[in-house]
Amino acid sequence: MNLNNPEATLQALNILRSGATFQWYVIPLLVIVLYIYANEYEKGNYRVIAGGLALYMVHWFVEIVNALIQHFSGHALWTVPTGTAFEIMVGVGIEISLMFSIAGMVACKVMPKDPTVKILGINNRLFFSVTNAAFASILEIFLVKTPAFVWVYGWWGAFTVFVTVYIPFFAAACYVHDWQPKAQKLFIGSLFAVNAVALIIFAGILKWI
Repeated sequence: MNLNNPEATLQALNILRSGATFQWYVIPLLVIVLYIYANEYEKGNYRVIAGGLALYMVHWFVEIVNALIQHFSGHALWTVPTGTAFEIMVGVGIEISLMFSIAGMVACKVMPKDPTVKILGINNRLFFSVTNAAFASILEIFLVKTPAFVWVYGWWGAFTVFVTVYIPFFAAACYVHDWQPKAQKLFIGSLFAVNAVALIIFAGILKWI
């Protein structure tokens, strides 16, 4: 199985959705996130909001899949065994989730308004999807050197997370940003429905994740 740190799974499960680790700083973090969305809404930056929500829905989908991998195989690909004020699922704490709720908005705000502009000969949407994914993957290399984040399997690392997690994250944000409102709502709404049903079934009813 080639496990790096199998103990991290048990540690993460021991604090899963436990109120014992709660810290008050979560409340102002949540208010800050809400303020950022309200500010973009007030300014009419609906495309930026769509990009932010698109990434966030992919984030939840990926975390649900990771938790299901833990249920069926005994170990998730990554875990958060300590350091979080509230562990939502085996691989994600409230702080990480709040960060990803606005990460897509940041990506959308720094890329050019014109989707046809090229950077180093590459379409800027693709360029920003890949470069943001690379930055997040490099940051994760630092995180796994701390006790708060663990890559459980020996074969799982920066490159695999770059390709299978972060490129889909930021591609969702950068490309959904440019779609027509109907397509944006379909993408975000569909993923929201899938995630909600999965949480109701796998977390609420079956208690798998």
